[in-house]
Amino acid sequence: MFFPYRLDSRYRLLLAPFGVDGRDGVTLTDGSFVATFGRARLETALTNVSGAHATHDYRWWKAVGMRLSFADDGLTFGTATHGGVCVHFVERVHRVIGVRDHSALTVTVDDLDGLVAAITDRVAN
Repeated sequence: MFFPYRLDSRYRLLLAPFGVDGRDGVTLTDGSFVATFGRARLETALTNVSGAHATHDYRWWKAVGMRLSFADDGLTFGTATHGGVCVHFVERVHRVIGVRDHSALTVTVDDLDGLVAAITDRVAN
């Protein structure tokens, strides 16, 4: 299953240096979770995903781009402010940026509820 990011045209110039386009998003297979953000990629076994929840209504300066959380070791692949899905990992995944591995990834896919449901369904089985 592929969940593309919502690409807000207001932020295209901010996203251009990352190389983000319509081919980016989250892909779930029977065995893996893969999120791409232009040239950046986070991949882990689906068995390493412990759950996900949707959050809403971000401020653009906190959501758009690839960034680390100020509160923890989480990573964001952000393309819009409508909301995102925070995906939690059992074991931290190898760092994409920063100096610490990541325990969570927030992604601003277009179908927030669909991604949460797909992850919840796979984690439960």
